[in-house]
Amino acid sequence: MLYNQRAEFVLQQLQLQSTVKVSDLSRQLQVSVDTVRRDLKAMEQQGLIRCVRGGACMPESQVSMSNFTGREIIHGDLKREAAQKALAYIHEGDVVALNSGTTNTVVAQELLSLGKKCTVVTNNFAAASVLLQAPHLELVLVGGQMAPQERSTYGSLCEQEFAKFYPDVALLSINAVNYKDGYDTGVTPQPGDQLLTLSTCSYHTGEGRFVVVCRRNP
Repeated sequence: MLYNQRAEFVLQQLQLQSTVKVSDLSRQLQVSVDTVRRDLKAMEQQGLIRCVRGGACMPESQVSMSNFTGREIIHGDLKREAAQKALAYIHEGDVVALNSGTTNTVVAQELLSLGKKCTVVTNNFAAASVLLQAPHLELVLVGGQMAPQERSTYGSLCEQEFAKFYPDVALLSINAVNYKDGYDTGVTPQPGDQLLTLSTCSYHTGEGRFVVVCRRNP
Protein backbone atom coordinates (compact mmCIF):
# COMPACT_ATOMS: atom_id res chain seq x y z
CA MET A 1 0.00 0.00 0.00
CA LEU A 2 1.37 3.40 -1.03
CA TYR A 3 1.69 6.45 1.21
CA ASN A 4 -1.26 8.26 -0.39
CA GLN A 5 -3.48 5.23 0.21
CA ARG A 6 -2.40 5.02 3.84
CA ALA A 7 -2.92 8.77 4.28
CA GLU A 8 -6.41 8.47 2.80
CA PHE A 9 -7.23 5.70 5.26
CA VAL A 10 -6.01 7.82 8.20
CA LEU A 11 -8.14 10.78 7.12
CA GLN A 12 -11.18 8.57 6.69
CA GLN A 13 -10.70 7.17 10.19
CA LEU A 14 -10.48 10.70 11.57
CA GLN A 15 -13.86 11.44 10.01
CA LEU A 16 -15.30 8.64 12.15
CA GLN A 17 -13.46 9.29 15.41
CA SER A 18 -11.64 12.17 17.03
CA THR A 19 -8.23 10.47 17.28
CA VAL A 20 -6.36 7.51 15.85
CA LYS A 21 -3.69 5.41 17.56
CA VAL A 22 -0.39 4.37 16.02
CA SER A 23 -0.84 0.80 17.25
CA ASP A 24 -4.31 0.52 15.70
CA LEU A 25 -3.16 1.95 12.39
CA SER A 26 -0.21 -0.42 12.30
CA ARG A 27 -2.57 -3.37 12.68
CA GLN A 28 -5.22 -2.08 10.28
CA LEU A 29 -2.76 -1.08 7.56
CA GLN A 30 -0.49 -4.09 8.14
CA VAL A 31 2.65 -1.97 8.29
CA SER A 32 5.23 -1.36 10.99
CA VAL A 33 4.79 1.16 13.79
CA ASP A 34 7.75 3.11 12.41
CA THR A 35 6.05 3.39 9.01
CA VAL A 36 2.88 4.72 10.64
CA ARG A 37 4.86 7.29 12.62
CA ARG A 38 6.66 8.47 9.48
CA ASP A 39 3.34 8.75 7.65
CA LEU A 40 1.75 10.75 10.45
CA LYS A 41 4.74 13.07 10.61
CA ALA A 42 4.55 13.67 6.86
CA MET A 43 0.81 14.32 7.08
CA GLU A 44 1.36 16.78 9.92
CA GLN A 45 3.90 18.67 7.81
CA GLN A 46 1.25 18.90 5.07
CA GLY A 47 -1.18 20.39 7.57
CA LEU A 48 -3.56 17.43 7.28
CA ILE A 49 -3.40 16.21 10.89
CA ARG A 50 -1.88 17.01 14.27
CA CYS A 51 0.35 14.42 15.90
CA VAL A 52 -0.34 13.67 19.56
CA ARG A 53 1.23 11.19 21.95
CA GLY A 54 0.63 7.72 20.55
CA GLY A 55 -1.42 8.84 17.57
CA ALA A 56 -2.97 11.78 15.74
CA CYS A 57 -6.06 14.00 15.52
CA MET A 58 -7.45 16.63 13.19
CA PRO A 59 -5.90 20.12 13.43
CA GLU A 60 -8.03 22.46 15.53
CA SER A 61 -8.34 24.88 12.62
CA GLN A 62 -9.62 22.23 10.23
CA VAL A 63 -13.36 21.55 10.19
CA SER A 64 -14.33 18.18 8.73
CA MET A 65 -12.75 17.82 5.29
CA SER A 66 -13.06 21.47 4.23
CA ASN A 67 -9.29 21.66 3.75
CA PHE A 68 -8.41 21.51 0.04
CA THR A 69 -5.09 19.74 0.58
CA GLY A 70 -6.76 17.02 2.61
CA ARG A 71 -9.43 16.45 -0.02
CA GLU A 72 -6.81 16.15 -2.76
CA ILE A 73 -5.71 12.86 -1.22
CA ILE A 74 -9.16 11.39 -0.63
CA HIS A 75 -10.67 9.09 -3.31
CA GLY A 76 -8.09 9.91 -5.98
CA ASP A 77 -9.01 6.95 -8.19
CA LEU A 78 -12.74 7.74 -8.07
CA LYS A 79 -12.11 11.38 -8.94
CA ARG A 80 -10.01 10.34 -11.93
CA GLU A 81 -12.76 7.98 -13.08
CA ALA A 82 -15.44 10.69 -12.70
CA ALA A 83 -13.29 13.19 -14.60
CA GLN A 84 -12.69 10.80 -17.49
CA LYS A 85 -16.42 10.09 -17.80
CA ALA A 86 -17.19 13.81 -17.78
CA LEU A 87 -14.90 14.42 -20.77
CA ALA A 88 -17.34 12.49 -22.99
CA TYR A 89 -19.75 15.44 -22.72
CA ILE A 90 -17.23 17.99 -23.98
CA HIS A 91 -17.11 18.75 -27.71
CA GLU A 92 -14.94 20.89 -29.96
CA GLY A 93 -15.68 24.58 -29.46
CA ASP A 94 -17.66 24.14 -26.24
CA VAL A 95 -17.66 26.63 -23.39
CA VAL A 96 -16.98 24.59 -20.26
CA ALA A 97 -17.59 25.91 -16.75
CA LEU A 98 -15.61 24.43 -13.85
CA ASN A 99 -16.31 25.44 -10.28
CA SER A 100 -14.09 25.01 -7.23
CA GLY A 101 -13.10 21.67 -5.76
CA THR A 102 -10.48 18.98 -6.02
CA THR A 103 -12.45 16.81 -8.46
CA ASN A 104 -12.52 19.62 -11.01
CA THR A 105 -8.78 20.03 -10.58
CA VAL A 106 -8.52 16.42 -11.77
CA VAL A 107 -10.89 17.29 -14.65
CA ALA A 108 -8.45 20.04 -15.62
CA GLN A 109 -5.60 17.52 -15.67
CA GLU A 110 -7.63 15.25 -17.96
CA LEU A 111 -8.52 18.16 -20.26
CA LEU A 112 -4.84 18.63 -21.03
CA SER A 113 -4.77 15.36 -22.96
CA LEU A 114 -8.24 15.68 -24.53
CA GLY A 115 -6.91 17.74 -27.43
CA LYS A 116 -10.21 19.52 -28.17
CA LYS A 117 -10.25 23.28 -28.57
CA CYS A 118 -12.67 24.79 -26.08
CA THR A 119 -13.07 27.67 -23.65
CA VAL A 120 -12.86 26.96 -19.92
CA VAL A 121 -14.41 29.42 -17.46
CA THR A 122 -13.48 28.79 -13.85
CA ASN A 123 -13.13 30.29 -10.40
CA ASN A 124 -10.84 27.39 -9.46
CA PHE A 125 -7.24 28.62 -9.16
CA ALA A 126 -5.85 25.10 -8.81
CA ALA A 127 -7.57 24.03 -12.04
CA ALA A 128 -6.47 27.23 -13.79
CA SER A 129 -2.82 26.62 -12.91
CA VAL A 130 -3.09 23.22 -14.60
CA LEU A 131 -4.88 24.56 -17.70
CA LEU A 132 -2.21 27.22 -18.27
CA GLN A 133 -0.16 24.39 -19.78
CA ALA A 134 -2.73 23.79 -22.57
CA PRO A 135 -2.24 26.03 -25.65
CA HIS A 136 -5.37 24.55 -27.30
CA LEU A 137 -7.63 25.84 -24.50
CA GLU A 138 -8.87 29.38 -23.95
CA LEU A 139 -8.88 30.04 -20.22
CA VAL A 140 -11.09 32.59 -18.45
CA LEU A 141 -10.38 33.02 -14.74
CA VAL A 142 -13.32 34.44 -12.79
CA GLY A 143 -12.57 36.93 -10.03
CA GLY A 144 -14.24 37.55 -6.70
CA GLN A 145 -13.46 37.24 -3.02
CA MET A 146 -10.57 34.83 -2.51
CA ALA A 147 -10.95 31.69 -0.40
CA PRO A 148 -7.30 30.63 0.14
CA GLN A 149 -8.11 27.25 1.72
CA GLU A 150 -10.34 26.38 -1.25
CA ARG A 151 -7.98 27.92 -3.84
CA SER A 152 -10.95 29.60 -5.49
CA THR A 153 -13.06 32.76 -5.58
CA TYR A 154 -16.64 33.24 -4.43
CA GLY A 155 -19.17 35.94 -3.56
CA SER A 156 -21.29 38.48 -5.45
CA LEU A 157 -18.55 39.53 -7.88
CA CYS A 158 -17.87 35.90 -8.71
CA GLU A 159 -21.60 35.38 -9.39
CA GLN A 160 -21.73 38.44 -11.65
CA GLU A 161 -18.70 37.33 -13.65
CA PHE A 162 -20.05 33.80 -14.15
CA ALA A 163 -23.41 35.24 -15.25
CA LYS A 164 -21.72 36.75 -18.33
CA PHE A 165 -21.11 33.29 -19.79
CA TYR A 166 -23.44 30.66 -21.24
CA PRO A 167 -21.61 27.35 -20.87
CA ASP A 168 -22.43 24.34 -23.02
CA VAL A 169 -21.31 22.09 -20.19
CA ALA A 170 -20.96 22.90 -16.49
CA LEU A 171 -19.04 20.44 -14.33
CA LEU A 172 -19.89 20.92 -10.68
CA SER A 173 -17.63 19.51 -8.01
CA ILE A 174 -19.79 19.82 -4.91
CA ASN A 175 -18.88 20.14 -1.24
CA ALA A 176 -22.32 19.40 0.18
CA VAL A 177 -26.05 19.42 -0.44
CA ASN A 178 -28.69 21.30 1.51
CA TYR A 179 -32.47 21.46 1.20
CA LYS A 180 -32.63 25.18 0.40
CA ASP A 181 -30.03 25.88 -2.28
CA GLY A 182 -29.34 22.33 -3.44
CA TYR A 183 -25.66 22.01 -4.30
CA ASP A 184 -23.57 24.33 -2.19
CA THR A 185 -21.39 25.50 -5.09
CA GLY A 186 -22.44 25.72 -8.69
CA VAL A 187 -22.66 27.35 -12.08
CA THR A 188 -26.12 27.52 -13.58
CA PRO A 189 -26.28 26.83 -17.32
CA GLN A 190 -29.10 28.16 -19.47
CA PRO A 191 -32.09 25.85 -20.21
CA GLY A 192 -31.10 22.99 -22.47
CA ASP A 193 -27.46 23.08 -21.49
CA GLN A 194 -25.80 20.14 -19.79
CA LEU A 195 -25.03 20.22 -16.09
CA LEU A 196 -23.09 17.42 -14.45
CA THR A 197 -22.34 17.00 -10.78
CA LEU A 198 -19.13 15.25 -9.85
CA SER A 199 -19.24 13.84 -6.34
CA THR A 200 -17.07 10.99 -5.14
CA CYS A 201 -16.90 11.52 -1.40
CA SER A 202 -19.23 10.07 1.21
CA TYR A 203 -18.66 12.98 3.60
CA HIS A 204 -20.55 15.30 1.23
CA THR A 205 -23.72 14.27 3.04
CA GLY A 206 -22.28 15.29 6.40
CA GLU A 207 -22.11 18.67 8.04
CA GLY A 208 -20.04 21.11 6.04
CA ARG A 209 -19.44 24.76 5.16
CA PHE A 210 -21.78 26.17 2.50
CA VAL A 211 -20.47 28.81 0.07
CA VAL A 212 -22.81 29.91 -2.73
CA VAL A 213 -20.96 30.70 -5.95
CA CYS A 214 -23.95 31.11 -8.29
CA ARG A 215 -27.66 30.99 -7.52
CA ARG A 216 -30.18 29.01 -9.50
CA ASN A 217 -33.08 30.73 -11.25
CA PRO A 218 -36.41 30.18 -9.43
